[in-house]
Amino acid sequence: MMKTFLRLQILVFILLVQTVCAQSARPYSQQMAHTVMTIWKDSLPTGNKWTYDQGVILKGIENIWHQTGDRQYFDFIKHCMDKFVQPDGNIRTYNLADHNLDFILCGRNVLMLYRQTHEDKYLKAVQTLREQLRTQPRTFDGGFWHKKRYPNQMWLDGLYMAEPFYAEYAATFHEDTAFNDIARQFILMEKHSRDEKTGLLYHAWDASKKERWADPQTGRSPNFWGRAMGWYGMALVDALGQFPANHPRRKELLAILQRYAVAVKRWQDQPTGLWYQVLDKGNEKGNYQEASVSCMFVYTLAKAVRQKYLPANYIPVAQKGYAGIIKNFIRTDDKGLLVLDGTVQVGGLGGKPYRDGSYAYYLSEKVITNDAKGVGAFILAATEIEGLKGKK
Repeated sequence: MMKTFLRLQILVFILLVQTVCAQSARPYSQQMAHTVMTIWKDSLPTGNKWTYDQGVILKGIENIWHQTGDRQYFDFIKHCMDKFVQPDGNIRTYNLADHNLDFILCGRNVLMLYRQTHEDKYLKAVQTLREQLRTQPRTFDGGFWHKKRYPNQMWLDGLYMAEPFYAEYAATFHEDTAFNDIARQFILMEKHSRDEKTGLLYHAWDASKKERWADPQTGRSPNFWGRAMGWYGMALVDALGQFPANHPRRKELLAILQRYAVAVKRWQDQPTGLWYQVLDKGNEKGNYQEASVSCMFVYTLAKAVRQKYLPANYIPVAQKGYAGIIKNFIRTDDKGLLVLDGTVQVGGLGGKPYRDGSYAYYLSEKVITNDAKGVGAFILAATEIEGLKGKK
């Protein structure tokens, strides 16, 4: 009996080792997707809430599906979205009246499902999200408010939440004039938030200049938060992919991307290849290298080169960043699952309790493991870097 028990233990151990070895031989993007599909198989980290966190993860998984053709990735996206998109096309827990740009991002996942399945429920859902953009409150010069409860404010985050969906929708349903509005959002955001000295973008801009966090002269928030600038870059490369080649404002967007890339390269930490939570204060007490911004910058630069928006000399910058991510933030847990450390859980402005945008505020937010935004950004970055390797 004891010998039989020992044999079973040995067999289980061998199977575990084989599983771990097989998993580790796969590309990092697929290993992280396996983590997602294992620990969040029944419910993504947002649980029953329709929000952007799951949208970032699912865009990464969509990239793997496109690269591999493996149906399990498509099925997982559909499984997650079907928890919210009801048979009549209503989106569970979504409220258009909130006019919250964060609610738009998952529309990209739904739009992909509609293009693949032509199911009417997906069409109705994306039409609802498109309607939100038609009625979204705007600043005096036409920029989307980040949320209805944040009046007169444009945030870098909001560009990723809304513009790639807006562009994909416009391309899918031939709303050619919408690209004028999409370009305007990027141009206004850079105009109001870019710092000439550093090349970096401030987290947000208050058109009214009345918020406590806003500079009374410029309306800008006081610091360069890494992930906010990461959102803006990812939004830009994703939206550009949908723009008509002959659109008159496409060149302006490419010029913005080129200025952006110069700043990203300048503020990369040379020893590690990573970027800091507060981008321009790497030497100040308490600041730290942060995973999500590093992943977002790697994705943005690598995709921009692949799409020929940027020259090839940005590839070493992206590759160095990716190597730093693998070395400093990626590990395997005792179950053989890939883990991403080092992502700040949240970053915002205003609200209750009040977030003043100070350096101390950005350092006060909790840093966690396997944050959805970081995991999604890592998968996106990994698919781009892996695609580069595949072309050699």
